[in-house]
Amino acid sequence: MSAYLTYMQDQQPERVPCGSALTIGRDKNNNIVLTDLLVSRNHAMVRRLGGGDYYVIDSGSSNGTSVNGGRVSSPTRLRNGDRIAIGLTEFVFEQGIQPARFNDSISFQQTVIFHTPVIKEITVLVADIRNYTGLSEQVPIQTLSRLMSKWFQDVSDIIQDSGGTIDKFIGDCVFVRWDNDKAQDNVMRALRTAWKIAETTARLKLTFPELPRPLRIGAGINTGMASLGIGADNTALGDAVNTAFRLESATKELGCDIALSESSYRHLPEHHWVGADQVLTLKGKQEPVRLLCLDFSLLEHILRE
Repeated sequence: MSAYLTYMQDQQPERVPCGSALTIGRDKNNNIVLTDLLVSRNHAMVRRLGGGDYYVIDSGSSNGTSVNGGRVSSPTRLRNGDRIAIGLTEFVFEQGIQPARFNDSISFQQTVIFHTPVIKEITVLVADIRNYTGLSEQVPIQTLSRLMSKWFQDVSDIIQDSGGTIDKFIGDCVFVRWDNDKAQDNVMRALRTAWKIAETTARLKLTFPELPRPLRIGAGINTGMASLGIGADNTALGDAVNTAFRLESATKELGCDIALSESSYRHLPEHHWVGADQVLTLKGKQEPVRLLCLDFSLLEHILRE
């Protein structure tokens, strides 16, 4: 779905297509150049992911980027009508609209697109950065913005290479799904992706030596039925998704890196899980579930088999 940024330049309205990536800053190599001393040379980026979700990412600018009046420190998903403030310029994000005619009033007619949900089996990976709240209290917001911008882009590339679909980023958390018809293949792709994200996250300490410690992630993986293509977000919904989020949260309590549901870990060779799985009642679930806990060191051995 096409998306645009509209803004006023020299008292004239401008409308710029976002494309796969649109950069904004004072440097002449940006897609949108703002000659404003409040704007950093490479200030921010709007990037498209998956089937048409757009995120704004601050690149660690001095004066920050705001969406609807709130400063962003992590990749923030944009919705039609959102207002982005960079320096003295305000942009309006437009998506899902069909202009009858573009004129000085920037008047567009909303187009409503209906999607028919598809119900099928998927494998879901939810991964988030450990102790992100504590980290945000220890490092300057400019550093945090640069760090999250790099994490966002690196993780996006890993997932794209894996054949997965980024359903959404939620602050320091990424929600990914695989929905081809081979469940075993999906589970292995999810495990390999989790391991690569963990590696990439730990390496951020090399790029940002001011971090107090190397960063770690926790991950939850679940396989089950879900409805795809729901709402304007084109998201996946269902118990399979909720369980993956619960599993990721449970890794903190269990003291492990990854928690897999029975529907996922049974696609691994039996010697990896027979006698090693356990039963736990997840938060928000009435019935206990069987799960398998893994550390990334053990996962590396599994992936090398």
